[in-house]
Amino acid sequence: MTSNERVVVIGAGLAGVRLARRLGELGTPALLIGEEEHRPYNRVLLAEVLAGRYAPEVIALPAPAELVRTRVTGIDRERRSLACADGSEIAYGTLVLATGSNPVLPPLRGLFTPDRELPEGVHAFRTMDDCLGLSKAVRPGVRAVVVGGGLLGVSAARALAARGAQVVLAQQSERLMEGLLDPDASDLVLRHLRDLGVEVHTECRVRDVRCVGGAVRSVEMADGYALDADLVVLACGVHPRTGLAQQAGLAVHKGVLVDDELRTSDPHIRAVGDCVQHRGEVYGLASPALEQADVLAASLAGDTGARYAGTRSLTRLTLHGHSALGLAAFDLAAFGETEARPGDDVVRLADATRGTYRKVVVRDDRLVGGVLVGELGTVGALARAWEGAEPLPDDGPLLHLLTNDGGS
Repeated sequence: MTSNERVVVIGAGLAGVRLARRLGELGTPALLIGEEEHRPYNRVLLAEVLAGRYAPEVIALPAPAELVRTRVTGIDRERRSLACADGSEIAYGTLVLATGSNPVLPPLRGLFTPDRELPEGVHAFRTMDDCLGLSKAVRPGVRAVVVGGGLLGVSAARALAARGAQVVLAQQSERLMEGLLDPDASDLVLRHLRDLGVEVHTECRVRDVRCVGGAVRSVEMADGYALDADLVVLACGVHPRTGLAQQAGLAVHKGVLVDDELRTSDPHIRAVGDCVQHRGEVYGLASPALEQADVLAASLAGDTGARYAGTRSLTRLTLHGHSALGLAAFDLAAFGETEARPGDDVVRLADATRGTYRKVVVRDDRLVGGVLVGELGTVGALARAWEGAEPLPDDGPLLHLLTNDGGS
């Protein structure tokens, strides 16, 4: 294959590596470009590395045959060529953007040094370098403030607590993981974190990062209250990394716009993963990224019927840690709409003693969402019923779905 025929993939995260591997299996090898010095890794498991449960090499991904480590600085669509930071040029026949996402850095006073760097002790939590920097800084008794109470913030707080840090989690909205869980499930997550020794403040906005000698010393809340801090972890979400696409003049809204063939506004450029916006959706999750990579691999290998129609994604998370009662594991899963609309049917099963909670939402005889905390034995059966979007039988299946542990 000549250089002007080959597939070149920018981004060595989950989506890029999956695509390159699938293409290789299908006889259409691709050149993968990654800018991180580390071997490609599973970003979903970074919190387990920070917690000390896994060594970095444990979360490494199988390395593709052709991997170039450099940073792409520009796309010449007319010449079908990439300019790289090391001065090299790479020609492509088909280009795939798998550039992922960047952490959201909130507009806090004092967040950046005059050189636009984060002060010593302030960390984003998105890359292996972020994770290793935090691992080096954390030690028993260190005072850590986590800003953000979504999935990433909860994972980071749990991991830091597992390493012996004194952790405060500051969440701006009224409950943890608000976009994913309903209030009852959020309360159980809150209880779990407090059992691990994490101090949680909701409806609490951080406005200021205070440094001495270039290193963080405290953060100040909107009400003027200050928290001493040796470490600050910014876990405020992510946004699609679209800079290269915008510079190249591709159609970009929230993410790089793609059709059902994962094609951008340039017929020679495709895109997959966190950087993509498809049918109005920006997923930012692993499952859709992997599904997009599989569809695109089939398409580029010659399957003219390969189409991506969107992903009905289930989020599943296991939190590990040490509480006053010993080793604590906390499982949760959520899918679809976890909040009911007027007229919906809702079935809940809760056991406060065991800390378990199961809830499903039914609309027009169809399962539209659910959330499970604690024992997840029924998650498989519920997810299949939800993904199928078929009318539920009339013989009282909901209680059976919630209690049948054989479906996972």
